[in-house]
Amino acid sequence: MRTVIWGAGAIGGTLGAYLIRAGHDILFVDVVEEHVAKINQSGLQITGPVDEFTVDAAAALPHQLREKSPIILLCTKAQHTEAATHALVGHLADDGYVMSVQNGLNELIIREIVGSDRTLGAFVNFSADYHSPGEILFGGRGAVVVGELNGAITTRLEEIGAAFRDFDEDTIVSDNLWGYLWGKEAYGAMLFVSALTDESIGDALADARYRELYIRSAQEILDVATRIGVEARGFNGFEPAAFVARDLDGIKRSLDTLVAFNRRSAKTHSGIWRDLAVRKRKTEVVMYEPILAEGDKIGLDLPLTRRWIAMIREIENGKRPQALGNLDELKAELP
Repeated sequence: MRTVIWGAGAIGGTLGAYLIRAGHDILFVDVVEEHVAKINQSGLQITGPVDEFTVDAAAALPHQLREKSPIILLCTKAQHTEAATHALVGHLADDGYVMSVQNGLNELIIREIVGSDRTLGAFVNFSADYHSPGEILFGGRGAVVVGELNGAITTRLEEIGAAFRDFDEDTIVSDNLWGYLWGKEAYGAMLFVSALTDESIGDALADARYRELYIRSAQEILDVATRIGVEARGFNGFEPAAFVARDLDGIKRSLDTLVAFNRRSAKTHSGIWRDLAVRKRKTEVVMYEPILAEGDKIGLDLPLTRRWIAMIREIENGKRPQALGNLDELKAELP
């Protein structure tokens, strides 16, 4: 029985291509008809500075899938998690599991549909973009972590960790998956703020005029994590502990490292920016709804988070341009 990768875009396509090349039996499932057709016709191509190769691959539209699989790697955008999980649940083997390989806290949604014991999670920070049907740009490597929701180190977790090492040999099998996911949410908040502009990630985080915005956007998310007992984990230069402690020297070092990390990638702008500026579609901003809900539950207001979310949605709806002026507006509203 082969592994199904549900969503063959930036994350799923890159991961799946490497797994196929290493000899794993993979079936891609995707909703984009021309992407599925191109993969079946001429394979999946990985381009960019990290690697250049094409793998023969099998792909299907969701309604074409007939088999059940013991492992389904869910790699869709966060906003499609609920619909995708309902669509895939009938194709999950009785003793199988779904692993979220996405941005956000989507394990919370998946476990409500398939059950906690059939849900695993992953954190990824590599850079990739869907460029065209059958082609994915792999712009740069980044942290990869897999984990059980309850922190246990199980046989199945070790096995999927070993498989992921065929993609990235530094894959971490962790007992603190939630720490990495919340760390990514805090870092992601900075990326969303940068996507209010037309700046690259590196240039945005390096701009001293707006660093306070980026710092405080991350801190709002991390304050929630701390209050609910989650120890956010760092990766690729992002050091949540410095942000939580308000250690200004540590924060500066972290941001400077993130600037250098992002400037090494062929993917200069975030996927958020690309959704808004290039693909003209909705972003994954819904991934912050669980965090706003947690904030409400514990009585912690997140005014900056709410404001940049509103701005992102205005850009999505064509009511606001992507421009540095958005950051000036945000900065003026800081208490």
